[in-house]
Amino acid sequence: MKQFFEYISQFGKLNQQQIDFISKKAKELNLPKDEHFWQAKKIPQYVGFLLQGIIRVCIYNNNGEENTRYFISEDHLILGWENFNADIPALQAITDCNLIVFSKEDWKEISTIIVDWENIIRKATAKYLQEKLAKRSQLISQDATTRYIEFLKQFPTIVNRVPLAYIASYLGITQPTLSRVRKKISH
Repeated sequence: MKQFFEYISQFGKLNQQQIDFISKKAKELNLPKDEHFWQAKKIPQYVGFLLQGIIRVCIYNNNGEENTRYFISEDHLILGWENFNADIPALQAITDCNLIVFSKEDWKEISTIIVDWENIIRKATAKYLQEKLAKRSQLISQDATTRYIEFLKQFPTIVNRVPLAYIASYLGITQPTLSRVRKKISH
């Protein structure tokens, strides 16, 4: 829980009574590799904070093909079911993951009891969305080599922990193209 509260403290202050209340609502979850934290198109039941591991966010097109949209690594909140319409993404563990989770009901109760909680979470969400947008927007107009080089800069701690197929999907290129790019820049 310490890791979670250190993260939260960047966005607002909590007193010990509030910390104790939140701690009682939290549960630890070990999510094995390849398991889903959220299923595509199903309303999520939990809010989470990723302590360890990598989760990928993916959507499915009309042909059922998956498209990796983003990677979530350690020290990030995973929330936002109220922001989704019918296109709820799947969140799949790429590695074994450890999370702190809260049920939707407990999360709402925390928001009701702790006056500044919504503001703290809004600040955390804004920071996450700003980071995500900055990372994604740079990739749109770049060639495959530049996209991969930028990916290495943006996600240095996960590049060797994520299957190449997911990286290629995230970059919007094929896996053979990614292999050629990797070979080219390693020389």
